[in-house]
Amino acid sequence: MQLRDALDDYKRNTGHATRFPGERRTVTGRFSGGDGRLVHVAGDGELRDFGYPLTGRTGLVRSRVGLAVGDEIAWLDEVPTEQRYVGDTTLIETVHETDHGTVTRHDATIGDAHLTRASVDVGDDGHANVDPADLSLVVYARFAPDGRDDRVGQLRYDDAVEVYHADERDFLASDTGLADLRGQLPATFPELLDDAPTDLPRDRDGDRYEEERLSGEVIADVPFEEGVATVGTLLTDREETTREAARERLAALFAELDSPDALAAAAGETIPAVPESVPARESVVADLRVLSLLSAESGLRIAGPDFDPFYSTSGGYGYTWFRDDAEISTFALDADDRLGLGLDDWHARSAEMYVATQRPDGSWPHRVWPRNGALAPGWANARIEDGPDVDYQADQTGSVIAYLAQARAAGVDAEGLDETLVAALAGLDETLADDGRPVVCQNAWEDSAGRFAHTTATFLEAYSELALHGDGLEAAALDADAFGSTAALDPAALPDDLAAHARDQAARVYDALDDLWVPERGCYALRETAEGAIDDRLDSSTLSLASAHRSFDALGRGDGERGERGDGADAPGAVDDERLDRLVSHVETVVDGLAHESDEIAGLIRYEGDGWRRAGQRSEKVWTVSTAWGANACAELAVLLADREDPRAAEMVENARELLAHVSPGGSLCEPTTYLPEQFFDDGTPDSATPLGWPHAIRLATVALLDDELPQFADCVAADD
Repeated sequence: MQLRDALDDYKRNTGHATRFPGERRTVTGRFSGGDGRLVHVAGDGELRDFGYPLTGRTGLVRSRVGLAVGDEIAWLDEVPTEQRYVGDTTLIETVHETDHGTVTRHDATIGDAHLTRASVDVGDDGHANVDPADLSLVVYARFAPDGRDDRVGQLRYDDAVEVYHADERDFLASDTGLADLRGQLPATFPELLDDAPTDLPRDRDGDRYEEERLSGEVIADVPFEEGVATVGTLLTDREETTREAARERLAALFAELDSPDALAAAAGETIPAVPESVPARESVVADLRVLSLLSAESGLRIAGPDFDPFYSTSGGYGYTWFRDDAEISTFALDADDRLGLGLDDWHARSAEMYVATQRPDGSWPHRVWPRNGALAPGWANARIEDGPDVDYQADQTGSVIAYLAQARAAGVDAEGLDETLVAALAGLDETLADDGRPVVCQNAWEDSAGRFAHTTATFLEAYSELALHGDGLEAAALDADAFGSTAALDPAALPDDLAAHARDQAARVYDALDDLWVPERGCYALRETAEGAIDDRLDSSTLSLASAHRSFDALGRGDGERGERGDGADAPGAVDDERLDRLVSHVETVVDGLAHESDEIAGLIRYEGDGWRRAGQRSEKVWTVSTAWGANACAELAVLLADREDPRAAEMVENARELLAHVSPGGSLCEPTTYLPEQFFDDGTPDSATPLGWPHAIRLATVALLDDELPQFADCVAADD
């Protein structure tokens, strides 16, 4: 998105009840990709690239497609349109009904290429006696190579045009050639300053000859052959791909992918195949599709498509947060183990990147670019900057540790994994206060500081997973010079038995949680403030305590497996009865207290008093990640209860399935696209990053957990009710 587009959107949407002006929304439409480039096909058919964080290439920032009869153009974004995914793939079918005929489009992103195959059918009535031979496809495309909309040039070929700046070269070509091709300048200064938005493309202006070559905007007239025309775009880097190779690549794709079936087969290879036998298969397919779309080749993921690149109302979403990413990795690892999804490559790439991006002090930074792990813009880099460490999100390090420990146990091979875990353990110790709870830092929602229950839960889970799976970790084998000057990372300062040390630390954190218990509300507090006051508001992030206690409970079973009884079948587990009662009370209180329902939606709000992106709405908005978290927490707690033959397990399973239903296909928080947006207004309007990877991963793992661990409760409310 360029500044011109943001200003245009600002003009169009200022004062709108549920739209924040200056954004590029993805709450409608679908994405194609999963193997590099990420292209959004809007509900009206507009194409835009969102893959810069994944590939480093900007590509298309605006586009329109039209059907032309002579000088008359019917823009397809102005006619009735329907859209769907084709099968389990990322191939998108969009059907436009125009006065001249029905245009059926198939859009597929294969690597760094995107193909749009359009077929036109005038029907038996001839659609106002239109001769099919008179029809052509009109494509308006604006490229921003290297993220620039100035100092851009064009090179013309018989069947293609190249738009270039310095390093990035973007190509547009057609398998039927280009009957006409022209360029135009972006919105001018007077147009930008005008109160009215600017409709593009404009008519040709003969007085501005330079616009034909000195901009990223092209308008191409593409002839149909036997009612079909295919247009392709390819994003390249000049150091990697020659001009000749780029054109040959597009020509080969036109020849190989010359039918919807061929496009579907190619698009199907960009995401994992899902066995027919898996439960809630439509939901699982959608989750794996989304997680594939949001992934870079490195294995790191963006949180969601960046709808707000100018930080108009947010801090951006097109980055990797180690909290979200590590939890997604953990959920995917668990679901794969239960459902047999064949995600070994995912697990390995995640582990390798966490090893590569660890800082010398054992922690992980606020957020990074997923394509290479380089530090990205952020506001919680206190452990990199000088000064106090308050603006550090310690829960991110805890989440990465929990994943790496479980990946190690699952046999995931990543060079340096053991050394990374040892350093992370030392870093975790450094940020654990003498009273057994994490020090003052930023929270999961990144909007306040304190000593949070959620951060404490991530520490409990990290220590517990290290204790369960840390046998053989040797601090003495580390090279002290490999780390920074932090005393806590001196290998000599660590105990010989690191698994036992982690167990002791987990017990300290477990006991220290009592400091946050609020008997008057029957729940754990959101936080202790930096000044020492207890903030007892309900917060959905505290639902993470359920999963953390399952990890801790496994320490009492002696088998090293989370929530499963091994040789010590009669072992009671590490969670005592009083704590279990408190957990039940906490989860019930949070789920009931954060529940919010309108005529259109039902789910959980993020926390009491949440005022973010409300616009004109008086109450807090419902969040899909909070609702999915509630379902997962109830399921995790149900496993703990079922292990003890506690009758409350059945009620927890019912709660889990009811919450899961809200975010499952057909639920009020799941869009017809199968996507989970971050938030919803009470009128049912989705808002913010769409799709958001985190709730999709939670949904995936919760489906697997309920099916695998709690089949005896299958007669509870069905997940798709």
